[in-house]
Order: sequence, then C-alpha cells, then structure tokens
Amino acid sequence: MKKSKTIKVDYLARVEGEGALYIRYDEAGVDDVQLKIFEPPRFFEAFLRGRDYLEAPDITARICGICPVAYQMSAVHAIENALRITPANEIRELRRLLYCGEWIESHVLHIYMLHAPDFLGYDSAVAMAKDYPDIVQRGLQIKKTGNAIVNLIGGREIHPINVRVGGFYRAPTVSELQPLREELLKGRDLAIASVRWVASLPFPQFQRDTPFAYEFVALSHPDEYPMNEGRIISSTGLDINARQYEEHFAEEHVRHSNALHSVIKGRDKNNDAYLVGPMARYNLNYDRLSPLTKKVAEEVGFPRFCDNPFQSIIVRSLEVLYAFDEAIRIIDNYQRPAAPYLETQPTAATGYAVTEAPRGLLYHHYSMDEQGKITDAKIVAPTSQNQKTIENDLRYLVPHYMHLEEDNLRSLCEQAIRNYDPCISCATHFLKIHKDKKE
Repeated sequence: MKKSKTIKVDYLARVEGEGALYIRYDEAGVDDVQLKIFEPPRFFEAFLRGRDYLEAPDITARICGICPVAYQMSAVHAIENALRITPANEIRELRRLLYCGEWIESHVLHIYMLHAPDFLGYDSAVAMAKDYPDIVQRGLQIKKTGNAIVNLIGGREIHPINVRVGGFYRAPTVSELQPLREELLKGRDLAIASVRWVASLPFPQFQRDTPFAYEFVALSHPDEYPMNEGRIISSTGLDINARQYEEHFAEEHVRHSNALHSVIKGRDKNNDAYLVGPMARYNLNYDRLSPLTKKVAEEVGFPRFCDNPFQSIIVRSLEVLYAFDEAIRIIDNYQRPAAPYLETQPTAATGYAVTEAPRGLLYHHYSMDEQGKITDAKIVAPTSQNQKTIENDLRYLVPHYMHLEEDNLRSLCEQAIRNYDPCISCATHFLKIHKDKKE
C-alpha cells in the first residue's frame, strides 16, 4: 500500500492577501492540490451597483493598494466603451505614463521584496538586506521612481484621485514633467542593473510538457507593448475583443477558495486552465518591446520565449526596464491636452474593457441605466485567472522534486506560488453562493 504524504502551509508568506496550501501526494504522483484562499470576499461588484458611473474609477481603485491604476484604467475604459467616447491622444499617452508608474512600483516590490528572498535562501527581504544592502536599496530606489510617476499623474501614490471618466481632473504641464524625466533616466540605469542581477539568480528547472503545457493569454496591440488597450489573444490562436471575453472565459466556484477560478469555455476539466501575466505578455508580444529592452535581454542570454515560471522574475525586470523606456518616450513627446477630460452624458448602455495589470489580464464589464447609475458590474482579476494554472504547476512540480527534504520541497512549492505574485485581496472581490434546497 502506498503511503501518502502531505504538504501544508497554513499561511502563505510574501503574497498580497491571506491564503494557504495543501498538497497530498505519494510516490506515484499528486492526488490533490488546493491553493486555499480564505480571505473574506469584499463584494466590490455589489458596492458599484446603484452608484453613478463617474464614481467607478475611485471605488475600483480601492480594490488594491498595489495596482489601483489597473482597476481605474479598466473602469474608465469600460465606461467610455459604453458611452462610445474616445479621449484625445494626449490623454491616452498620459494614461499610459500612469500605467508605466504602476508597472514599475508593483513589479519592483515583487522582485526585490517578495520573490528574490526565495532564490537566495532568506525568509524575508529584511533578512536579505543584511547581506545584500546595496541590492535591496536599489530596489527601493527604483520603486520610489515608479511611485513618483503615479503621484504626479494620479494625484497621490496610493489610490490615485486624478483619474476620471473622459480623462483626468488635471493634466500636468510640460515643465512639471521635466524633473520626473531626470529621475527616470537614473531609474532606467538602475533597471538595467536590476535585469542583469535578476538573470544571475539560480533557477529551478521547470518546463511543463503536454498535457501540462501553458496556454498564454494576453492583450496584443499592433503598435506597442500592451498595457491598457488591445485585443485578447492566446498562444492557441484566440483573437477577440473585450466585448467577447465572457463568450470564451468563465468563472467557477471551488470549495477550497473564496476566489472564483477562471477557465476557458468548451474545454475538458484537464485542459481549461490558462496563464496571464508578464510571461504571457512577453511570449506573445516580444517584438513590441523597446530596442533597449530587447538588447539587454540578449546581453543576459534571456530568450524571446519563456516557459519556466520561476524565470518570470526576469520577465518582470525586463518589463520594468521597458516601462522606464516608455515613460521617457511619452514625456519627450508630451503635449498638454487642450482640455483635461471629455464631458460625458449618462445613457443606458453596457461597456467592456480589458487592461494589463502588472499581474495580468484584468476584465471589467459595466451596465448603466439612463441616469448613469450602474446596474451591473463584473470584474475578473488576474489572480483568479491564474489560480488553476498555479495548482497545475504544483501537480507537475512535486513529482519532479520529490527527492528533496520535506522542508525544502515545501519551500519550493511556496516559491512556485510566488512566481505569479498572487494578489489574493484582488481575487476575493466577489463570491456567489448557491444553497441547495433540502427536500
């Protein structure tokens, strides 16, 4: 008789939110994997119902203190889609600059504070800082520059207040952006050093084979690396707009999670997971990266396709470098818009939008009545979309590293979860409960 073993982590460390891990396995393989998300749902979609459409950006910003810009941008794009308005290109560029700031600060927080300790054998960034003070200081300096972008464009670093439907409450002047440009030039040099350092970390060997191979899903734009606009594409040929999202993807409730699992419709249960985030963006949009970003990737020997999730930390560092490059480009070409926002009028309509949060695809869908009150809202966070893929990673990982000591195997499984920088708090925004009627 085979003896089963278990891996249990009651409280996952260095992730945003509250979660646990349970794995049962024996010498033949893994019997059960549960990424247990027990953080209480926060019902943001319910909060939005009955509120004026102009309030949506400020309400959704409170979903996450790490990536509020992503929620604001998805909200304004979805509502503008419903209202059939398109702000001026100057507004579009400012939004992209704001998104650059969030990518920088969020990615760097993950790289240096949450994920790097795993590769170097530390329990925390504080412990790591004792031996690597200059490296941790560099991470903090890069993050500070990302925060400066969000502060200037968004009005404050956390939960920005300058974003509105139609544009911004106030657009910065050309002269106000110039000091920021000087910070960005210094930050870009630090970002290059960051890529070189991250690429030198020791990475576990991990490439999933069929039937465990990934289906990558991300936005794609013909002219730029995707942030807040584009079509949804996949590595298997999917090519749809935001309005078609719910025709191809669905959310399901599983007993062990307060966050809904997202799956691709029309697939069997063993083949319906997919992956969003930096690795998907990079693999599907490599050609849209800036020349400098591709040059640095080549210098460190990083290929144009990555399927080892442990190396997603390298992809994040490359996206940080790209965000610096893109932010500098936007400032160099910036012209202050004639008006900071378009005036809007309420109408009964439904709108859809998808943007690329640092952790991946973020979907918003809103319906409004004639007075502009929100009657329905749906938000699908990146972590919800990655949950099943994370569990599949663990199903594949454990048999390949079963020879490790128990503590080391447990640590490796935790690291595999942190590959995705899960934001559990984002994922538990809503929960449907169906109660069976007793006869």
